[in-house]
Amino acid sequence: MSSTRRTALVAGVFYLITFVSIPTLTLYSTVKGDGFIISSASATGALWGCLLEVVVGLAGIGTAVTLFPVVRRQNEAMALGFVATRTLEAAMIFAGVASLLSLVALRQPGASGADATSLTTVGQALVAFYNGVFLVGQSLMPVMNALLLGTLLYRSGLVPRLIPLIGLIGAPLQFIAVILTMFNVVDRTSGATGILVLPIAVWEFSLGVYLTVKGFKPSPITATTVPPVLTREATPMARATHT
Repeated sequence: MSSTRRTALVAGVFYLITFVSIPTLTLYSTVKGDGFIISSASATGALWGCLLEVVVGLAGIGTAVTLFPVVRRQNEAMALGFVATRTLEAAMIFAGVASLLSLVALRQPGASGADATSLTTVGQALVAFYNGVFLVGQSLMPVMNALLLGTLLYRSGLVPRLIPLIGLIGAPLQFIAVILTMFNVVDRTSGATGILVLPIAVWEFSLGVYLTVKGFKPSPITATTVPPVLTREATPMARATHT
């Protein structure tokens, strides 16, 4: 297996791994309730959700780091920007996970009176923080990722142009969803939001599948090779000197 094919395979697998967080919508259903922090409900689902999100954050960084040596040949500034947005997205995911882990750690089942009131307020604040960083990290940052990587892949022809085109079309749609959610026009989990964010999900999933199964298409930037560095003894002038 060539190094280019291996790079595509690793990047594709990383992209597919980022979809393991889908179950968190169900796993977090209990932890986001107002009374969770003073209830005796199991926290196992929340902890599994946190673990899955950590995996997603690391896999997201992996996609950018793996693809960078290839897409930088198309445009190094945009490739570096993609690494930066992916890393920032992961940092926000980790911040959200830390807030939920704090929520679990502060639980006092059976608390009552003033303690219950203050704990409930703290719990609501931690959940609100998680929702805020989710909106910016896992909703807004994918827009930037799609614009940067989508442009690089569309121009380079490393994958069929339909795939990055889906991302480039989906980016403004998801940005609209972020703005509408931010101003409380729609809920983050509403049907309208789901329709607007669907193209980005299709773009990332189709990219992951294509890179895993097919690899990069033949492209001038994959054919670019760095000539070997000649040592002093290997140069024609050096050989002439020794003779």
